[in-house]
Amino acid sequence: MRSPDLMHSEWRCDIHGPVLPLHVARHINRDVIVATTHHLRVPLWCPWPLLAGWTVTGAGWAGDDRSGGRASVLSVSAPGPLGGPADIMLIAEEPGIGLGARFAALTGFDPGDHLLEAVRRSAAHAKVKAAGHPTPLWSVASVDDRGVYVGEAKGVWLYAVAWPAAAAYLLVEDLVLHDLVESVPGELVFGAPCPYLHGTV
Repeated sequence: MRSPDLMHSEWRCDIHGPVLPLHVARHINRDVIVATTHHLRVPLWCPWPLLAGWTVTGAGWAGDDRSGGRASVLSVSAPGPLGGPADIMLIAEEPGIGLGARFAALTGFDPGDHLLEAVRRSAAHAKVKAAGHPTPLWSVASVDDRGVYVGEAKGVWLYAVAWPAAAAYLLVEDLVLHDLVESVPGELVFGAPCPYLHGTV
């Protein structure tokens, strides 16, 4: 990533051209969540109420001072269905941003053909309730270490990316998502930073 300079007013990637920078908080607590929501033009999805053993483990946004936060990511940790921990990222983004595709290990900036193929093959693989509305999600093919579901909520893409892949099972358990931009519950529980969000794995 190259930062803006005298010749360019936007952040740039040598491969993808103009891109938005990703801002990830080093630590996570309620103040970080509140500060993150102030930047956003998209939802910041969080499972709520948190199920037993679930903790919020990170938050971030993609955008700049000019455009605001055009994509958001929140990570949670949960007991894995096969033992051990599971990490889940919930990403909301406007079309053409590419944050969800990055964490989902998909080509391109949007789910596009990956989602179209999944929709052609079957009905929704999971349904969550986002901001009080039933929201279908489709499983899309990705690399073996993660499970990826994609849909749309509040007019933008919604990605749910789970590590390990078997942890995607947690997404079919009638998950209820709350938009933290609307309000931040005081009872949120926070855990150790998500290694996938912080790039430590």
